[in-house]
Amino acid sequence: MLNILLLDDHPAVTEGTKLILEKEQEFRVTALNTFEGLIELVRGQHFDVMLFDLFMPPFNGIDLAAEVIKYVPEACILIYTGFDIAPHLNRLIDCGLAGFVPKTATREQLVGALRCAVRKEVVLPLDVFRAMRKNLQETPEERPVSARPALLERDIEILQQIAQGKGNRLIAEQMCMSQRSLEYQLTHLFQKLGVKSRIEAVG
Repeated sequence: MLNILLLDDHPAVTEGTKLILEKEQEFRVTALNTFEGLIELVRGQHFDVMLFDLFMPPFNGIDLAAEVIKYVPEACILIYTGFDIAPHLNRLIDCGLAGFVPKTATREQLVGALRCAVRKEVVLPLDVFRAMRKNLQETPEERPVSARPALLERDIEILQQIAQGKGNRLIAEQMCMSQRSLEYQLTHLFQKLGVKSRIEAVG
């Protein structure tokens, strides 16, 4: 039996993922929706693999993982996210994480990723690995300075809502998320686009 720790501030995600994994019968999942008490838990109980959400306002899952590794150096941690991991990939590697799994992964992909992590194998989707290779091959002069970053479907939807003049509360309601989660996603989106305001984002 493999012990899995799942940390995500969205109860629907933790409950759904826990259900999917425990159907395999080889996994026992402990699901948390808050980082409170995290360090005490991982110091007192062994987990074969930990899955951390990337964005858990006001913290970043990679930073939380790095903190855990300070206390449990042998910890095997994967980032579990629906966001583009590319802007965070170097930090993920520098912090000693095992890789990441997109929340769009199928049951087979998720289970396979956990099994790979247990075997101490790096877990990266093929498109991310190819992008890393391409970036290594390019010289600084070849890289497009002003290239617009790849946007996720949800990023585009948020931008469309902003362009229609909708406020955060209305956008959050229509996208079935909390206003706090939307505001955090907006911050991340603005950073990705290199802008500081809603007007610049849709310009």
